[in-house]
Amino acid sequence: MNLRAPEPIAGSDPANLRIRAQPHGSGVAFALAAHTLWGFLPAFWKLFGGVSPLEVLANRVLWSLLFTLALLAALGRLEELRAALRSPRERGGLAAASVFIALNWGIFIWAVQADRIVETSLGYFLNPLINAALGVALFRERLAPAQLAALALATLGVGAQVVAYGGVPWVALALGVTFSCYGVAKKRTAVPALTSLAFETAVLGPLALGFLAFGAAAGAGALAEGPAATRALLLVSGPLTAAPLIFFAAAARRLPFTVLGLIQYLSPTLSLLLAVFVYGEPFTRVHAFSFACIWGALALFSASAFQSRRAGEHDS
Repeated sequence: MNLRAPEPIAGSDPANLRIRAQPHGSGVAFALAAHTLWGFLPAFWKLFGGVSPLEVLANRVLWSLLFTLALLAALGRLEELRAALRSPRERGGLAAASVFIALNWGIFIWAVQADRIVETSLGYFLNPLINAALGVALFRERLAPAQLAALALATLGVGAQVVAYGGVPWVALALGVTFSCYGVAKKRTAVPALTSLAFETAVLGPLALGFLAFGAAAGAGALAEGPAATRALLLVSGPLTAAPLIFFAAAARRLPFTVLGLIQYLSPTLSLLLAVFVYGEPFTRVHAFSFACIWGALALFSASAFQSRRAGEHDS
């Protein structure tokens, strides 16, 4: 989720991310749908308070795999998955991506259950800036002075929490870093979003299935022993994971990066509001200062990226 080349968890086909001259109304609707679902997703994971985060993660992986395979089959697109399996380049990138997304999902589910949704929202606000830092470190990309200032301002915001609380906001940083690394792993792949999710969950599927089978054999698995409502919710985790990805991919085909990048901030904003006003998580003056720095950095970074894109369009 960022303005430069959004790599939210969609992993969209670069061919699907062509910039259009004007945003299409349906593209905005798809983007709003995707980010609204992502923004309210913590409320769904909150429903599993009596289930361990690892078990929730394993179910999410397994049911996402089965749902995406069924959907690809229904759409006649299984050949896309076979093509990705035949390509060493695609296999390598998507296998690495599967590790990072598993870490990201696991940390997120744990943080939600541990009443740390505010920190998760900070992580996704930081994500575009972490992407920029990785772009400089890994791909030798150059940043404009305003973008460098944005990174410095974001660092100040994180530093404020370190000084005030005597510890690093590791949940936020871990989510931002794993999500950015997920994007880096998929940067050179050309696999559409739905197929990508099927591949990644297929890599993780045997581990998830083994974990759930072990729990069921020990009589401790929520899927086998839990209430009917919990079992139903676990099954829903697959479609709920895939749906926003499908919406995002549809939006990415219709919208310029600048519009898509701005809408991406909807999801962490909704999560933050959910944390404070629904679940009563504390939002202190230090949080306010930290978020103000991050939001200021995002505004500065976004304005600079927009000006650079406009300049490029005029030059061409």
